[in-house]
Amino acid sequence: MKILKKILFPALMVATLFTSCSKDDDKPAGTSHKVVFKAIGSTGVELNIAVFGYDDQATTLSNLSGNTWTSNEITAPASARNLKAVINGIGPNASATLKVQVLVDGQVKAEGTSSGTVLSGLASYNF
Repeated sequence: MKILKKILFPALMVATLFTSCSKDDDKPAGTSHKVVFKAIGSTGVELNIAVFGYDDQATTLSNLSGNTWTSNEITAPASARNLKAVINGIGPNASATLKVQVLVDGQVKAEGTSSGTVLSGLASYNF
């Protein structure tokens, strides 16, 4: 038992120290992403305002019209952590709907919906 206390225990502690302090090399290098935001309203919906972007980089458009909208493709840098879009519109009746999507590298990653006469759809995605 004394051998465990005097030799084995200190040896395990030293081995643990070197193992836990080794550099973590298994994280993949970050890459930028192609991002598109979309809004799809039901028949009769009039979209009017869109706020979209990544992290603290936001774009506001206040001249939307019609019931569908697609942003230009933007490139979110590898350091980006959050994508968000808020689209507002007016519905013709209580059954009107608005769907907002965030697409990353061509795939829908987040979707939010709203219904009624006052529409505000939100979609957010965290990397």
